[in-house]
Amino acid sequence: MYELPRLNYEYNALEPYIDEQTMRIHHTKHHQGYIDKLNAAIKGTEFEEMDVNELLKKINDVPENIRAAVRNHGGGHSNHTFFWQIMAPNASYPIGKAANEIKKTFGSFEKFKEEFTNAGLNRFGSGWAWLVLNNGKLEIYSTANQDSPLMEGKIPILGIDVWEHSYYLKWMNQRNKYIESWWNVVNWKQVEENYKKAISN
Repeated sequence: MYELPRLNYEYNALEPYIDEQTMRIHHTKHHQGYIDKLNAAIKGTEFEEMDVNELLKKINDVPENIRAAVRNHGGGHSNHTFFWQIMAPNASYPIGKAANEIKKTFGSFEKFKEEFTNAGLNRFGSGWAWLVLNNGKLEIYSTANQDSPLMEGKIPILGIDVWEHSYYLKWMNQRNKYIESWWNVVNWKQVEENYKKAISN
């Protein structure tokens, strides 16, 4: 059975960019809710002990009667576990192989930032914007709801949650302000680790 992962920082650690109340509700209510519903869906099945990321990679093997629940709640659990790790207080500047590849692929870090921001802004309704490794190449795209890049064989390197629950308490309907502010808490050391792990697989 899946459990809520602990954060590596306090709920107020990402202030003033992401407020304490949003972090607390997002982690203890939204993320916990995905876990509870995922556990209920897979209880008594062969998927009960499977790593959630492996489960999402094999989403098409999941029986149809629980597939939607696993897609939504398994995706919610995996995406949020990833999201907490790629944020940190006193975030570093882009470093290492990931930073070099970002510049090479998108022309400059500023161009990458602009394209990634647009992917988040242009996602209609709820969803995520991602930087992924797809067939060995970096790519920016977005997914609806709690869909994970893992379901499409892509490896997430960086991602932002653009569901309204991620920002509404502080930024109301201003998703652009939330994304702009979020860049201040990106944990580039973790992004580098994600990239190195992805290219070594």
